Amino acid sequence: MELLGVQLEMPSEAPMMLLREAGGERRVLPVYIDTPEARSIHLGLDKVKVARPLTHDLLKLVLDDLGATVVSVTVTELRERTFYAELVLEVAGERHVISCRPSDGVAIAVRTDTPIYAAEAVLDEAGQVIVDDSSISEEDSEELLDEFKRFIEDVTPEDFGEQA
Repeated sequence: MELLGVQLEMPSEAPMMLLREAGGERRVLPVYIDTPEARSIHLGLDKVKVARPLTHDLLKLVLDDLGATVVSVTVTELRERTFYAELVLEVAGERHVISCRPSDGVAIAVRTDTPIYAAEAVLDEAGQVIVDDSSISEEDSEELLDEFKRFIEDVTPEDFGEQA
């Protein structure tokens, strides 16, 4: 899969991550994600360095320090409208499979240049064949991206309500 990026679905302004099959039908897999993960993926794609590590940056530093290699991230399942994923790590020659949210897996993948996959069953169920994506002009695409960037820059913890 290739990560096309993150964008806001209009008119709800819900962030979503778009993954596309690298071959075959080139189906697009839209996955709704939370705003912090959308911001993290965006920062990772743009290779933005922050003064103090954010959660996904911190996890990458921990993995590096432990000598772990991120082998792959796979969107494995879609159950009751929720996507599931697995992060595969290799540590001291042993493989470890860890369940994760697709957005967290992808946020780590963009920081570690790790391949992203999706199970065929997930693509069959939720993948969308985009027949003609030329209807979205580059200008419209840039406008959506700029709007998302403005949204991400203005979001605060209070926007998520009371935290437990």
